[in-house]
Amino acid sequence: MNTANPFYPIGTPGKPWDDVERAEWLSRQTRQRSYESEVVSKIERLRDRFDVEEYGRLEYGEESFPLLAIRSRDWNDDLPVVLVTGGVHGYETSGVHGALQFVNQHAADYAGRVNLLVAPCISPWGYERIHRWNPNAIDPNRSFYDNSPAEESAALMRLVAPIRDRAVMHIDLHETTDTDETEFRPALAARDGKPFTPGGIPDGFYLVDDSENPQPEFQQAVIAAVEKVTHIAPADADGNLIGSPAVARGVIQYPLKQLGLCASVTNATYKTTTEVYPDSPRATPEQCNEAQAVAVCAAIDYALAHL
Repeated sequence: MNTANPFYPIGTPGKPWDDVERAEWLSRQTRQRSYESEVVSKIERLRDRFDVEEYGRLEYGEESFPLLAIRSRDWNDDLPVVLVTGGVHGYETSGVHGALQFVNQHAADYAGRVNLLVAPCISPWGYERIHRWNPNAIDPNRSFYDNSPAEESAALMRLVAPIRDRAVMHIDLHETTDTDETEFRPALAARDGKPFTPGGIPDGFYLVDDSENPQPEFQQAVIAAVEKVTHIAPADADGNLIGSPAVARGVIQYPLKQLGLCASVTNATYKTTTEVYPDSPRATPEQCNEAQAVAVCAAIDYALAHL
């Protein structure tokens, strides 16, 4: 029998949500932290060293969220371009703060060598609600395609369009959390009227390569750097990570463009999506942020060395 997840409280088994269920879901989402004080304020403090621009603004009801990007101050069109994105899923905290830590602590090291474009928090509504979706129950990280239904995704694509063909590397910073299994996958199954199949969460850091343009040596360079900060997720008994075959230690592959993932928004040769595991008893929030920042540095270093 086709049954949705039995413990998800919204919807009818086997029936996709309509406007009534989406409204009920939205009514349950509460603001738990401040984008302004935790993210925008940190970006504002970078203005003395970097260019900061508002590349869009989200208007959700009475709430308004500026979408902010950070650029190298002395942008030089003769230099290669690197894109760093975080917070596509707003609840994945180290993606946001790891990107900001990279800019604050390491970006100056690349001055005159590369143009940096950093969008540290693509989904501020999701950041405040600690949620994967936007208020329309849409996952921005499955929405990076033309005529996107997610304004978060559409705004980033407009920002990136001028450098899409010039970028040499794009790293998209994510987390895999225990709530993926307890909340977000059950909600997805309920929303789409599909059965929920329980899975497992890898304990540790891993990467997602592009199956349509795999770069195994690039991925392993990032893994080697991050391993100095936090542990790498082992494959399960079936040789999988998060249900996908591990093609190398700590690496799986997805067809990025086909799935509408953020890491597909440029034509860069070197692309990767980080996945930090913040719920591990072996990792602190500080280690998670550091792992993201270290991953960015390793990815840029590799890309520059292989131009």
